[in-house]
Amino acid sequence: MAQTSARIVSTPDVIGGKPRIDGTRVSVYFVREQVEGRGLDPERFAAEHDLDVADVYRALAYYHDHPEEMAAIRAERKRLNEEAREDPRIGTGPDDLGKPIRE
Repeated sequence: MAQTSARIVSTPDVIGGKPRIDGTRVSVYFVREQVEGRGLDPERFAAEHDLDVADVYRALAYYHDHPEEMAAIRAERKRLNEEAREDPRIGTGPDDLGKPIRE
């Protein structure tokens, strides 16, 4: 299992500076999307991503404690998804948000 004292961190060079579980590339937004949005059991999510279940609950707590930040992330993702529908050269994964995937 991953470390038990994981915290939520944001660093500019990892997943675009979005909040994530320290030591991983698992974003707070992704945790919420999977656990609350799709109904995945927190324990199962933790096991699938090699996290302690406490990390999952920390991420969920962070999500709900920072509604404006999460709304901004949601709006950015929506905008980028709309752009990707209009231009198939734009990817929508965490590493390629807004970057052309083909020239």
